[in-house]
Amino acid sequence: MKLIIQETPTEVADYVAKYVIDKINAAKPTAEKPYILGLPTGSSPVQVYQRLIEHHKAGTVSFKNVITFNMDEYVGLPEDHPQSYHSFMKHNLFDHIDINLANVNILNGNATDLQKECEEYEAKIKSVGGVDLFLGGIGTDGHIAFNEPGSSLSSTTRIKTLADDTIIANARFFDGDVKKVPRMALTVGVATVMAAKEVVIIITGAHKAFALYKAVEEEATGELRVKTVKYFKGLKSTW
Repeated sequence: MKLIIQETPTEVADYVAKYVIDKINAAKPTAEKPYILGLPTGSSPVQVYQRLIEHHKAGTVSFKNVITFNMDEYVGLPEDHPQSYHSFMKHNLFDHIDINLANVNILNGNATDLQKECEEYEAKIKSVGGVDLFLGGIGTDGHIAFNEPGSSLSSTTRIKTLADDTIIANARFFDGDVKKVPRMALTVGVATVMAAKEVVIIITGAHKAFALYKAVEEEATGELRVKTVKYFKGLKSTW
């Protein structure tokens, strides 16, 4: 695990965006051999996505031969709902870069067979050779995507019932009404993220300082805790 400390959230975003761009450009991706990028939603990556858009418009990076896999999506929320992660990604990144939409992969929370959707998503990641770089954020309690603390490190893409704390925390995106927050989601598993060649975790804000402390100082275990992020290959945590 390598901890990269920056002075401000803006500097964190600059660092992470440049890291992503350098990795894509170094790979020289082609249609036959694309670069595979794992992406999160939430507040942590927003500034990173803004920087990626700026660099794309400046001509310093192309996403034409990049395949993306998002971490999660709510169950039962229409894709065009403003709080769906499909909408989030379109608004915050995909509508502003040259990515081929056929290369964009986001879990379908409205699939007829949710279990099959999860299995096929996991299989598709493996079919392209796995994720080269997975970006992620982390919750104050250590959750990654919708993998709550205590999730098995061997977990793969699956259906999750959201914890009460997560529902309450996400109510701010649904007019402050917990009744509007979906109760279930589809999420990549801990093992899915750990299998990536590299993982970059974005951590900003004083409210996540304790989570960072636990990730750095405590010994890892066989369940998802903040401290188990140190298991992730090629891990860089940016603060």
